[in-house]
Amino acid sequence: MVFLLSLRMGSLVSLRGALAALLCLLLVQLGGHAQAKNLGSTPKLRASAAQGAPAKSASRGTQAARKPQATRTKKARPAPPAPAPLRDGQAEERLLQVLELTRQGQTRDALTQAERLVRDYPNFQLAQLALGDLLAARARPLQQPGDVPSALHAEARTTLLELRTELQRRVEARGARPGQQKVPSQFLELAPRYRHAIAVDASRSRLYLFENTPQGLRLVADYYASVGKLGIEKTVEGDQRTPLGVYFITSRLDPATLRDFYGAGALPLNYPNPLDQLRGKTGSGIWLHGTPPDQFSRAPQATDGCVALANPDLERLLRTVEPRTTPVVIARQLDWVAPHSVQAEHKAFEAVLDGWRNAKTAGDMQRLMAFYAPDFQGQRKTTLAQWATALHAETQALGGREIELKDKAILRWTDSMDTMVVTFGEVASGSRTGPVKRQFWARRGKHWQIIYEGVIG
Repeated sequence: MVFLLSLRMGSLVSLRGALAALLCLLLVQLGGHAQAKNLGSTPKLRASAAQGAPAKSASRGTQAARKPQATRTKKARPAPPAPAPLRDGQAEERLLQVLELTRQGQTRDALTQAERLVRDYPNFQLAQLALGDLLAARARPLQQPGDVPSALHAEARTTLLELRTELQRRVEARGARPGQQKVPSQFLELAPRYRHAIAVDASRSRLYLFENTPQGLRLVADYYASVGKLGIEKTVEGDQRTPLGVYFITSRLDPATLRDFYGAGALPLNYPNPLDQLRGKTGSGIWLHGTPPDQFSRAPQATDGCVALANPDLERLLRTVEPRTTPVVIARQLDWVAPHSVQAEHKAFEAVLDGWRNAKTAGDMQRLMAFYAPDFQGQRKTTLAQWATALHAETQALGGREIELKDKAILRWTDSMDTMVVTFGEVASGSRTGPVKRQFWARRGKHWQIIYEGVIG
């Protein structure tokens, strides 16, 4: 039996491989998707071709050539129906079905499903690998996915190891899917205006899409995703690492304006965010984007710092999320919690934020400035003294009118420092609109202080 996978345990168990797996893998690397597909779907023709025997279709063609023209004239065949559009998450779901059928010993059904998967997704390398293993298992036992001769070219060996890691990540993610009642601990509060949210777990190569409902965040989809070639924790430009932190989608890029390398399109993020800048981090151009036409998915660590998804999955995001109001949390590993478990800390911070609002409403500059950290930095690297002057002018303009924080979002980020990222519309009593502001608060001992504040809209 091949691909004996325990999906319940989320780990690979004893699998077996041979030459057909290697052949399919190398065909994929060389762009020979059509040849690999034919090898999987017509084993008899594959065998005869290997033995040098002419294919039956070629014999029929030779005989037809000897007949008069009139006898060779046939009615035109109707055009085949257009293939169904590729749906997000469908390819992975079907691959896991192949693995489950194999685990259950239903190898005939597994082979049929694998052939169809390769036909529908000819550039899905893991599907090619699964099909190759199922064919190879007819000849001899396999020990692992793509069990091929050890004397592989270095590039082919690297690709095979990446495919095995990708397979493991996909299987483990299925076995560790969070419950519907849990959310990443970073999401403390999102106003109804924030219709969606995204979280990326780098350790699982997984992106999670949430819908913000009246009952709270609801997980609606999750996808395999690739990160930087050298991993995570981006610090400098060109380090080929994916940043960790709380970000927001800034725009939606039309694929017509991009190279084919980015696939279905791109969603840029606001890296470096103010906290990154305070820490001296550099770089730019961190996107959520698709894959080139010849790749269905990329290795777990394959980008220059972006997060890459299969094109059908990215298309779902492009149709769904909204720039400016879609937060994206990128974490080494997500901490899933029940929303009520963080309400105490949320409520405590809300009290601090309300204290800042009251001090500004009252125009009490001494009390207001106590909320700002000595190392505060505003937009355009404004110093604390410069910011104090601007704040004084703002409070004078308010004239004692109460301010309200509308469409509030509060996200928490914890690494070497505990941080709150707060976004809100600051609207004075009697006004219909006001500036949209973003603050970064840091916990200093038992107190929260603002380390950054700026207008974003």
